[in-house]
Amino acid sequence: MTVAISGGQALGRRRQLSDEVAAYVRELIMSGQVRHGEFLRLERIADDLGISVTPVREALLSLRGEGFVTLEPRRGFMPAPLSRQDVQDLFEAQAYFAGELASRAAEKITPDELEALDRTQRLLERASKAADAEGIERANHQFHRVVNLCAASPKTAWLLQLVVRYAPRRFYSSIQGWSQASVDDHRLILAALRAGDPEAARGAMRAHIRHAGALLVVHLEAQGFWADPTA
Repeated sequence: MTVAISGGQALGRRRQLSDEVAAYVRELIMSGQVRHGEFLRLERIADDLGISVTPVREALLSLRGEGFVTLEPRRGFMPAPLSRQDVQDLFEAQAYFAGELASRAAEKITPDELEALDRTQRLLERASKAADAEGIERANHQFHRVVNLCAASPKTAWLLQLVVRYAPRRFYSSIQGWSQASVDDHRLILAALRAGDPEAARGAMRAHIRHAGALLVVHLEAQGFWADPTA
């Protein structure tokens, strides 16, 4: 039996796929795997993801609209220049919104939600000891998700999401020092939430995000991402 798919459903699925490709390319760039001066080959990205070229092209056009990639006539797409200050600015914006959400969560979090965070923290610690990259990413994402949901501030969470999409989430575990920093920083955040202290939660979360940004800058510098030391 053939199941008909409406044009709206097909378009929605294609849009979702394009968004997933855009997220993948952002992370490639933000993790230093591709940089300004190197071309993003549509066919290679499509092969890596096991998809056709069409959603890759749509994703790159979307990233061009964000100013994240440029289109060189008759040559193709390449990442736009990305400076240290750009990276620091992205993480500073992320730190602001994440800190606000943590502060609000500290006033509203329930015992059950604290227990959920405790379980997630234990999973993160075990994954970190085992060098389980997927487990680390999954537990880290879940920890922040629980905090953000506890804040019950959907508009602030939406603003955070706009900035977080530029963080190389899937590549964090490859950044030296990040996994242990995440474990240690989360303990401080959890302690502030358990104490119901909004100011401490805000400060601990902002320090955590800034710490992640600083580690990313060091990682990119070690890769020679910025040939010009003043970039």
